[in-house]
Amino acid sequence: MHHLFTLLAAATGAAATQPLNVSTEHIEIQFSPRSPNQLMSFYEARGFPSEMIDTLSKQCFITVRIHNKSKEVIWHDLANWQFSHNGKPLKREHRNYWLDKWHAMNMPQASISTFRWTLIPETLDYLPDEEEGGNIILPRVKGPISVKASFTTGDNKQGAVLAIEYDELYCAENKE
Repeated sequence: MHHLFTLLAAATGAAATQPLNVSTEHIEIQFSPRSPNQLMSFYEARGFPSEMIDTLSKQCFITVRIHNKSKEVIWHDLANWQFSHNGKPLKREHRNYWLDKWHAMNMPQASISTFRWTLIPETLDYLPDEEEGGNIILPRVKGPISVKASFTTGDNKQGAVLAIEYDELYCAENKE
């Protein structure tokens, strides 16, 4: 039998502070929006070609850290995450989209590998007390972004379904 645990975070209109935390008895998710300048600095320091950096600086990067606070396995699958902005779906491209894009642009394999390493895995099993994360890339928008995510639990994914709803995500801007 599936139980549904939901945490709702209502938009307060106040300026969000980093990191943004969503926590239940079983799971904690930390969201840290990254500005284009933060991204450019990170990728420039790793020798990325300017074409890659320019493309990435136009995206919305949110670093996500997931912590399994339960005593069961929690199963993460980005296919079970939906993002929206102003009530409309906001499409997160699969990591393979970026792989194809970089190959089409003839980018160096070392940069492609480093880039993929920075992304949150598409799927992952989180063991009790395990913490793991990476970047999610969304189209750059102004204003709040909502996320709905669900996670199955248990060794065979037969346990409770954990559901998170959060509507205070945003794309970080460069400081003036």
